[in-house]
Amino acid sequence: ESATAFGCLMSDMWLGEFDYVSPEAFHSIFEKRYPAFSRRTQQDAQEFLICVLDDLHEAFKEVRAQLGQERQSPAAGPSTRSGTSIITELFEGQLSYAIRCLTCRALSDRPESFTVLSLPIPSTRVCSLQDCLECFFQPDVLTRNNQIHCYWCGGNRDATVKASITKAPEIIIFHLKRFAWQDKHRRKLSTTVCYPFSDLDLSPYISTSCCNNTEYSLCAVVNHAGDLDYGHYTAFCKHSVTKHWYSFDDAQVTQIPDSAVQADTAYLLFY
Repeated sequence: ESATAFGCLMSDMWLGEFDYVSPEAFHSIFEKRYPAFSRRTQQDAQEFLICVLDDLHEAFKEVRAQLGQERQSPAAGPSTRSGTSIITELFEGQLSYAIRCLTCRALSDRPESFTVLSLPIPSTRVCSLQDCLECFFQPDVLTRNNQIHCYWCGGNRDATVKASITKAPEIIIFHLKRFAWQDKHRRKLSTTVCYPFSDLDLSPYISTSCCNNTEYSLCAVVNHAGDLDYGHYTAFCKHSVTKHWYSFDDAQVTQIPDSAVQADTAYLLFY
């Protein structure tokens, strides 16, 4: 039901018959399935995005499985459900965490799928997206309460862990972690994060086993203005045909110059 409503929303947007399109019907259906995203409460765009992608993935996965069963001949036996969908094909990437025991030096890998990479923001007034990526992918030491249980040593041991991308998604989404804990209080980081419009090169963070293209161009930004208790979301999106940028602010949809896309309020980046 929610996938059908989302399809109708996409059709209405691309038909171009209206100055703006309200996602009211899609949200009403989605709200019934996920009451936490009621319009009466403040919500987090990243959490909502992940929930929408998961919901659409489940719907499209079911349809793909049904189509596969219908097309399969009886002699071929039961079909296997791959668990893939257009969502996983576009947005799903793979990380690998290389974990090395500091006692016996044994190395193990832990794979993990992702649709959104949540990047820490360095505690400075201005930084770059590359700085955020460096923070995320820098090696870390697991000690004390974070020790690993080493299969080879047979005990809890200190270890190092380093992440790398083993499968780069076609569309990669970065979540800038603007809401952070400091002295037992949660606050919003107002750091200006400078992000490139094109030629974002992820090769320093890509595993040698990955053969995907590692250069990306910006296609959309979700902005958050306000604080923890009250906020307002807007979006900048690049038209895939005309290559013009547009600002989406409730019922106000306007074309904007490229220079306006670099904003201090960036919260989610789509490449």
